[in-house]
Amino acid sequence: MNARRDFIDSLLAGGAAAAATLTGVIGTAQAQGKGRYVDRLTDSSGKYAAAALPYAYDALEPAIDARTVELHYNLHHKPAVAAANRAEEGLAKARDSGDFGQVKFYEKELAYQLSSHVLHTIYWSNLSGKGGAEPRGDLAKAISSEFDSFAKFKAHLAAATVAVEASGWGLLGYHSSTRKLMILQCENHQKLTVWGIVPLLLLDVFEHAYYLKYQNRRAEYVGNLFNIINWDNVAERFDSARA
Repeated sequence: MNARRDFIDSLLAGGAAAAATLTGVIGTAQAQGKGRYVDRLTDSSGKYAAAALPYAYDALEPAIDARTVELHYNLHHKPAVAAANRAEEGLAKARDSGDFGQVKFYEKELAYQLSSHVLHTIYWSNLSGKGGAEPRGDLAKAISSEFDSFAKFKAHLAAATVAVEASGWGLLGYHSSTRKLMILQCENHQKLTVWGIVPLLLLDVFEHAYYLKYQNRRAEYVGNLFNIINWDNVAERFDSARA
């Protein structure tokens, strides 16, 4: 269990947080000093727990309506956290009993549900009612260097996100080995990823993230997400990943 959580921490912080110890205080995406950026995934007991949203349900309107945020957080994110805990409990019982008949089920559950917790935790902190505009500083320079311009980057990320097959995510990530920014699709919560990628920005295109307001107009929803992206949060993640 500890090894698995160490891996998740290093994924989120680009390896810089691997040596950091979680204090058990739940908080959303807190900077931990230079080069350390840790998303709180657990409570003081070590169980996975969803951090409180960093804003009110209606803070993201009109891009995302209050009811969608409320349902998304309480009926999708939180249940994924509970399911991840159940999966780890099932694996612990299997080790104690020596009966691994359900190991495939619990490992698949853990991959799906814990990935959901990780991605949602980042997603909430990536958004802000005061967001929008464009990134600045080193992140802006890196985007221009990798994608030629912010306009081309935005077009690429939006197109990739809208084109996710069925349910999943569009993401901007940083690959620490190649030191490159990458735009990727993620199907479900755990498929089509690249090993070593550090998620910086996540755009959720599961239908529960937008259907109340947008129905089947996924492209409109994705376009409006760019009006509430917290680029300071993305930049802090980028700085941490490179440290």
